[in-house]
Amino acid sequence: MSTDAAVQAIVEDISRKAQTASRSLTTVSSQAKNNILQNVADLLLKRKADIQSVNQEDVAAGKEKGLSEAMLDRLTLSDNVIESMRTGLVEVMTLPDPVGQIANISKRPNDLMVGRMRIPLGVIGMIYESRPNVTIDAAALCLKAGNSIILRGGSEAIRSNIILAEILQEALQKGAINSDAVQVIPTTDRQAINHLLKQERFVDLIIPRGGEDLIRFVSENSRIPVLKHYKGVCHIYVDKDADYSKATPIIINSKVQRPGVCNALEGLLIHKEVAGTYLPEVVAELKKSGVTVLGCSETVAICPGTAAAGEQDWGTEFLDLKLCVKVVDSMQEAMDYVARYGSKHTETIITENYTTAHYFLAQVDASAVMVNASTRFNDGGQLGLGAEIGISTTKLHSYGPMGLEELTTQKFIVYGTGQVRN
Repeated sequence: MSTDAAVQAIVEDISRKAQTASRSLTTVSSQAKNNILQNVADLLLKRKADIQSVNQEDVAAGKEKGLSEAMLDRLTLSDNVIESMRTGLVEVMTLPDPVGQIANISKRPNDLMVGRMRIPLGVIGMIYESRPNVTIDAAALCLKAGNSIILRGGSEAIRSNIILAEILQEALQKGAINSDAVQVIPTTDRQAINHLLKQERFVDLIIPRGGEDLIRFVSENSRIPVLKHYKGVCHIYVDKDADYSKATPIIINSKVQRPGVCNALEGLLIHKEVAGTYLPEVVAELKKSGVTVLGCSETVAICPGTAAAGEQDWGTEFLDLKLCVKVVDSMQEAMDYVARYGSKHTETIITENYTTAHYFLAQVDASAVMVNASTRFNDGGQLGLGAEIGISTTKLHSYGPMGLEELTTQKFIVYGTGQVRN
């Protein structure tokens, strides 16, 4: 058997087993699922030395390959990271279980009772890079929502991902649940991804987490629906009726707190009626925070010393202390700019005008649209989901952060008393 054929056989076997396991998860009680997650948390502590020993092998191999310090940091399972993983498990345990919830029961004219029951999606394929803690975080959410999960992490974390999967499987076995509900693809062969993306008979959803190149590759090659989130190009529009005392802290928080994340600010739009007075103030604060400001011609004229933005800068996800600033003639121009350069992630308006705010909310197409709030709030934990597996910037079947409920769907249920259709 060729190497590629062997990899294909491994992936197909894992996918088939995951589907079988997913069927048995649909009737597992919330308490049983929570017990499994508690067992995982306990095992992370009990086997911490083993986990970190294996993880250090990945880190050492990463250093030999020349991984950056940032990549090595994301790869390392420190005491703090393991404790964070345990905290995340406890948080998921406290979340209400959506599986089995019945809603919208109504009686039809023929006395049929029709409702909708929330059910798991089935089998989730997760393709991700660098961070081995994602193995625990993603598995916890999928299990609580009644889904099997197939994990394909980056080659740099293969040893760490395998031992974490073993811990998850040990906890499942202790809970008398099919351990195939969590599996890691045990090969670093890149063809494994291609074969996983063709398992439409067994896998219901693919979730890629990583850079834009990875997500585009998965989207273009998958036969399975993909949760897409290419990038986070987020904007704030400062309206002519804005309160400056609110605007500046929101802008600084959105850009500076964590510039390398997808909900960080990348573009600032200022209404021309307030640009003359407000732009110098906010640009000075941004520069004080170490932000490189790239401006349109009006911005450069109002704030001498500001670098001019090139055409390639508009709509760029910098993931750094760098920001595009543009003066606009109206809110409509701001919304047109967002439609052209945004990524449907997060858009904010700063205004005290109620009518203007609600027009912006209704018209702007993004997974989260905000009034007088930092873009950094587009996060599952901050929006009340407790935890998330990713942020979808497409509308099927979810838009925005995906928590437990978004990892389920609904089916119709019908109660009859012997009715037949005429």
